[in-house]
Amino acid sequence: MKKFIDPTGELEASERFPLPRLESLKSKTVGLLDISKPKGNIFLDSLETKLRESNVLVRRFSKPTFTRVAPISLKDEITRTCDAVIEALAD
Repeated sequence: MKKFIDPTGELEASERFPLPRLESLKSKTVGLLDISKPKGNIFLDSLETKLRESNVLVRRFSKPTFTRVAPISLKDEITRTCDAVIEALAD
């Protein structure tokens, strides 16, 4: 199993492991998270079009700023309403 390292400035980062992959996106909701970097929305717009063409339900989210972690309320909403999430980075 792969091991992930937390890129934040924590002195003692917790060990994290990936969740199991979804077998299919059929009947699933995919959240698209724009971290608010320039042009990230362009990538997500294209991805949303492709997902919707495949009959995948899509929800869009946006962080207030790319310079900080997502607010807990945003993370909670994504967790409650989505089966998977794709985060866009760009510049």
